[in-house]
Amino acid sequence: MHLRRPAALCAAALALALSQPLLLPSTGAAFAQDAASSFQPSLGESRQFSFEELTDRARKIAAEPYVAPKVEQPEVLDKIDYDAHWRISFRPETTVKVGDVPVQFFHLGTYFRNPVKMSIVENGKSREIQYDPRFFDMPSDSPARQLTRGTGFAGFRLMNADLKTDWISFLGASYFRTAGPEGQYGMSARGLAINSGMSEPEEFPIFTEFYIEKPKDGGADVTIYALLDSPSVAGAYRMDISKGAEGEGQTMEISSRLFFRNSVERLGIGPLTSMYWYSETNRVLGFDWRPEVHDADGLKMIMGNGEVIWRPLMNPPRVVTSSYMTENPKGFGLLQRDRSFENYEDDGVFYNKRASVWIAPKGDWGKGQVQLVEIPTDDEIYDNIVTFWNPEQKPQAGQELDFDYTLTWMGDAPVSQPLARTVATRIGAGGVPGLPRPRGHLKVAIDFEGGGLDKLGQDDGVEPVVSVPDGVEIVQAYALPVVGTGRWRLIYDIAAEGVETADIRAYLQRDGAPLTETWLGQVHPAQFDRARPDAGEPVSEVSAEKPATAGN
Repeated sequence: MHLRRPAALCAAALALALSQPLLLPSTGAAFAQDAASSFQPSLGESRQFSFEELTDRARKIAAEPYVAPKVEQPEVLDKIDYDAHWRISFRPETTVKVGDVPVQFFHLGTYFRNPVKMSIVENGKSREIQYDPRFFDMPSDSPARQLTRGTGFAGFRLMNADLKTDWISFLGASYFRTAGPEGQYGMSARGLAINSGMSEPEEFPIFTEFYIEKPKDGGADVTIYALLDSPSVAGAYRMDISKGAEGEGQTMEISSRLFFRNSVERLGIGPLTSMYWYSETNRVLGFDWRPEVHDADGLKMIMGNGEVIWRPLMNPPRVVTSSYMTENPKGFGLLQRDRSFENYEDDGVFYNKRASVWIAPKGDWGKGQVQLVEIPTDDEIYDNIVTFWNPEQKPQAGQELDFDYTLTWMGDAPVSQPLARTVATRIGAGGVPGLPRPRGHLKVAIDFEGGGLDKLGQDDGVEPVVSVPDGVEIVQAYALPVVGTGRWRLIYDIAAEGVETADIRAYLQRDGAPLTETWLGQVHPAQFDRARPDAGEPVSEVSAEKPATAGN
């Protein structure tokens, strides 16, 4: 589990400008009348650059023993803690312009120690930008003033025209994220994940070099190239990024070329990292004043055979890894479906505005599994959810693998949804109101909406389909339209006393054909049982009964 990047840290924009004509507006840069006005950034020599050249470098690096990034002046970085870091501010008058794309840079610190090289690409040539403390405003007593030139940067972000807000940032390991369609940062993506959720320590590959280019073909708004390295793998990435108009969200066309030094037990392609504490599903487990707290509420998957699956996220009592096997998946992603402010009541971090992130593979990804790792949490400061594609064939030392995909940051998955979708999952005590509730029984209520459900009534042959694992019993399952809405509700009780985890499959059908996506939930009966107000007290065994009317 790793600490989420604090919002204040992401908001502390750090940037620089180049005096080279190719990087500045045609009218020249109007510098403020201070030390920055005479500052001349130090640039590396001009070098030939292409994605093919970067790929070849990654191949050669992987053929050599791994060398960890050299951290310059670590004793100084130790002093640049959270408080010292956020006091370092960016001088906006020195923003780099790559074409019309403003670029600013993040400063190194205790929590961002690995330096990355930053270069600008134009006409097939690259020039590296050297770190200089004069790029930043710092308090007179800031420990950062002790850093010398050539130390490096922690990462970068691309700015909006106002130079006050950004829309995409790269900071820490191989993490990156965008502001989404509503200008609100949320979950993160990564270049690669290695051994996530396993008993052995996770390996975090690092983007060690970035190259930023303004495409000339009028397609993407910007192209970012990155060199990745870790003890097990080296790689080259190309990301053609379209910012999108306001309210549309961002699209990234990603190509990755991976070269393995060592075999990898669990490879994570297209990893997404998010936070889920509680929602209407498990509200009883969240001791907080807000109704819900999460960046995403579910994992959506479109399997190779076309089946659409919705897996609501959970906050389990222990680390849980779920695997969903398929061949050539059509897409997967973590979605924030609940967009109602009233379900969060947080006007500081706006969970209702968090982007959904979707990955659409290109080409043949073969057999494998979408994996979901859920880590217990009791607060919102931890990223405790990870999902990725894990190929069936484990990479071996000396092997080369390519993966291309489209990654979108939007309000929903950019795919058609002919079937009704899950809009709410609620779990509570099983049994009948007014009677003793049987221990080990849970009631699950799933709301579906869309797909023409609003045109169907109780007598139109809508049937629930629910399957449970061995050791779990379905006490009763039924479906009914929700009065006053276009939704249908599938309700069932399960008897699972003493069962730690139960994977349940449920959907609605009519004449043998599915009406809804497949709800593939994982519940933890023992966890909910321990949360009951009457935990530890003897409870009568009473079977659940279907209510006489939909209003009960």
